[in-house]
Amino acid sequence: MAGLQIDRRRALALSLGGIAAATLPRIALAAETDAAWVDPLVQEFMTGFEVPGIAVAIVRAGQPPFLKGYGVRTLGKPGAVDAHTRFGIASNSKSFTAACLAILADEGRLGWEDPVVKHLPEFRMHDPAVTQMMTVRDLLVHRSGLPLGAGDLMYFPASARPAGDVLKALPYLTPDKGFRAGYAYDNILYIVAGLLIERVSGKSWRDFVATRIMAPLGMADAVPSRELLRTDNVAGRHARLGPPVRGMGRQQVVGPDETPAIDAAGGINASVGDVAKWLTVQLAHGQLPDGKRLWSEAQAAEMWKPQTIIGSSDGPTPDNPTRAVTQSYALGWFVSDYRGERLVAHDGGLTGQVTRTAMLPARGIGVVVLSNVEDPVSIAIRNAMLDHVMGAPAFDWSAAYAKRIEASQAAALKELGAGGVDTPPAGGPSLPLAAYAGRYRDPWYGDVVVTEQGGKLAIDFVPTPVFKSALEPWGKDAFRTRFAKDAGEDAVVTFAVADGRVIGVAMKPLSPLADFSYDFQHLAFVPVR
Repeated sequence: MAGLQIDRRRALALSLGGIAAATLPRIALAAETDAAWVDPLVQEFMTGFEVPGIAVAIVRAGQPPFLKGYGVRTLGKPGAVDAHTRFGIASNSKSFTAACLAILADEGRLGWEDPVVKHLPEFRMHDPAVTQMMTVRDLLVHRSGLPLGAGDLMYFPASARPAGDVLKALPYLTPDKGFRAGYAYDNILYIVAGLLIERVSGKSWRDFVATRIMAPLGMADAVPSRELLRTDNVAGRHARLGPPVRGMGRQQVVGPDETPAIDAAGGINASVGDVAKWLTVQLAHGQLPDGKRLWSEAQAAEMWKPQTIIGSSDGPTPDNPTRAVTQSYALGWFVSDYRGERLVAHDGGLTGQVTRTAMLPARGIGVVVLSNVEDPVSIAIRNAMLDHVMGAPAFDWSAAYAKRIEASQAAALKELGAGGVDTPPAGGPSLPLAAYAGRYRDPWYGDVVVTEQGGKLAIDFVPTPVFKSALEPWGKDAFRTRFAKDAGEDAVVTFAVADGRVIGVAMKPLSPLADFSYDFQHLAFVPVR
């Protein structure tokens, strides 16, 4: 899910009622200086890695932000990316949801340690004990015990399910570790957090974030959901669709496929100028330029306080000079060390877009990179920008990123094997094809329907309209899909057979590069009698 915004201490320059003439040349010079190094840096990455469009921001305390767009919104079309082009910031929306809860906590309407069932009595997890222990804080910090991306297939690609369906699905999502026993990123509990905000405030998550955050900040380009966009100045979506698998090949235009149900986890669309405003208030610990507050100093500290350990290492290496000693997750933010300083950051990925936000609180500096490609190249651009504003030793992030991509793709090809995705593994159907036909049900996802006609099988994922495909033999009692080219990741569908009949269906993504939101592996279908 996609990127977020960044804030800095407080942009005083425009809040003083007037700016001394002596300061104008300094601000103008700063902007010119930024363009002198940002322009060639961004162009190097755009040219080297086939990125159609980028928007960046640099936020500094006491100065207007540097904002600039580069390239085109969509390949083959003339519209340019500018400071007002809207991008889906995806999971960067999570920090907005955390801030909404912080505002409600300031007002005494909830507490971080409140059990979720206090506000949502119908809330249930797989384990009744966890249901009672789960707190508002737990919804945000990825330590529920659920596996990575659990339940995402309910909403990616788009379905007609409302957000409230997560409450029906959660009891059937099986954890793979103990409650609070470790980190695994999820979206589904942020959707629950959005429902909780609605229940406590009496306003939908959309209305709350729009009136309590976006409006006071003057985020004029931003909307809480893609379906609310009313402009054509919107970044397109691009992805490498193969061959042999998604993530390789040339950039191609793809369409958005997120649903409004995920808004609290990743639905905000905003311009780089909007995101700069968000980082500015974050760095100011919730205080607006006019002195009013969106949230208190205490809540600002709470949101940045590490909660869940993600990982640790021995620190930087020659090949990775910014490798963190400790990585953790706070409330809607990742917190780690970056060249010996605290980094508060997030990223977000949607089909065809990846975005990044980052703050160095001790310096009052924030950086935003919004891209209209599915590739993670924005992380290298972000790091290069952070290094420059810190005055860090020179490092070739372009070469490092190219090396990383080469290694990732080589590992994927090795896992696919010599046959790739065009040569099926050994084995085949053990039953007549008609015996595989039927309706199968997973308790959290819903139904798939397998049909046989003319000696061929086809599958329909009923809740996900774009997931319809012929089934091709792919090993013993297994078949692969071939969804439409930009409909998401293909799956391997394996039928469990006993006593001459199908007793269940399991799945997994076909590609080892598949995004975790295509969580086919969490499905366990049984025949519907």
